[in-house]
Amino acid sequence: MKCINCGTDNNLKDRTANQGRCKQCNHPFAFEPTTMGNVKITDPMFAKILADISANNTLFFTPKQLLYFLDSRLRNKSFKSLGFAGFYIFFNVWVTGFVGGILSGIMGSNSFLTANLIYQICVVIYLFNNTNSAKLNNASRKASAKSLQRLGFLILVVGILASLFVFNSYILFIIVVILGMSSIFLGTRQLGRVDSLAQEFLISQSYLEGWLERWQQINGSLPKILPSPRQEIAPATINPEVTAYSFDRLVVCDNSTIAQLLIANNFHFENNCAILSITGYPQSIFNTTMQMLRRNPDLKVYALHDCTPRGISLVHRLRSSDSWFLDSNVTIIDVGLLPRQIIATKRGMFIQNTPSITTEAKKLSQEIRQSLSAEELAWLDAGNFVELESFTPQRLIKVLQSGISGSSNLEGDDSSMILIGDSGNDIYMVESFG
Repeated sequence: MKCINCGTDNNLKDRTANQGRCKQCNHPFAFEPTTMGNVKITDPMFAKILADISANNTLFFTPKQLLYFLDSRLRNKSFKSLGFAGFYIFFNVWVTGFVGGILSGIMGSNSFLTANLIYQICVVIYLFNNTNSAKLNNASRKASAKSLQRLGFLILVVGILASLFVFNSYILFIIVVILGMSSIFLGTRQLGRVDSLAQEFLISQSYLEGWLERWQQINGSLPKILPSPRQEIAPATINPEVTAYSFDRLVVCDNSTIAQLLIANNFHFENNCAILSITGYPQSIFNTTMQMLRRNPDLKVYALHDCTPRGISLVHRLRSSDSWFLDSNVTIIDVGLLPRQIIATKRGMFIQNTPSITTEAKKLSQEIRQSLSAEELAWLDAGNFVELESFTPQRLIKVLQSGISGSSNLEGDDSSMILIGDSGNDIYMVESFG
């Protein structure tokens, strides 16, 4: 492992002899991959992850965004088709010879065939379990599904030829046809389901917090990682000349963490818009900002939220609450995240699942549920959800900028927005989340 301080390569013997420090500059290592179990992280790897998520230290990010990003990098080292092919060939020969040899005293000459059939069944089960694994990413699960298909074809071709011309066995012919067709069927079915399956974190937030604490003790603080949003109750003093103006755009987030992220990255300055959360963040300027916004009859409001029942309710709350835009003609654009965007995209989405989401989804008002398609309701009622923090700061900013840019001509034929409200009470939805 290379030292991030001086670049010297230190093997395990060097690190152990020097009490976990670099043999050249004596800089401590934050991680020792040989003692970390299945999840192995090195100092250079963690340093690159921090640089990548912050776009080379130019963007702020949240601790949970780092958890998602780190998890994604770790999953990239999962199942690979080429590696599996070598594994399959080696153990196909070894299991047939070794296990078949052991069973030969009991089953005679049929022991090698029996051992091979048992091995094929075990491989099919292993690959099928991989396609459902919450610990693998979509690419690995798809690779497992495709390997299931290929294995099925191999079993059919080799098995049918062997059963007809080598063993001359009708029973063996039936077995290999059933096994091969089952493998192809399962692989094909799972290939179409992989993108909608839930995932679980490979590491917990508490583990990451411990790693971050040690990293900062050794390598200094991380200025781009955001703390929890502060609750500033006392109103801030704002120059009256500033409050005389208004904004043409408002971004409303369903939680203060995302609002804080956008503000910290100067999204409001660069895109000339106000940023608030539905919870009233930032509290110190919330009331003043709302007063300024209500003075603009051409105001456009952009809703940015998690794909959860609470997040999906954001637009309804904006339209129906007198604290926001009840009886107002402002145009509201739902940027997302919505179930239909996830179902349509199915690319790089970290879908999670919990029974509490099912309960919350079924408690949604009839008005909100009627605005969702049957496929969206089924997806949500199954307990699925996706958080905005599963996307990097760079991607979130790009998606929101795209939503704002796409709303410049809502009436045009080339608009990427879908009108989902009544005339005079317009609500638009962005078709794609990036």
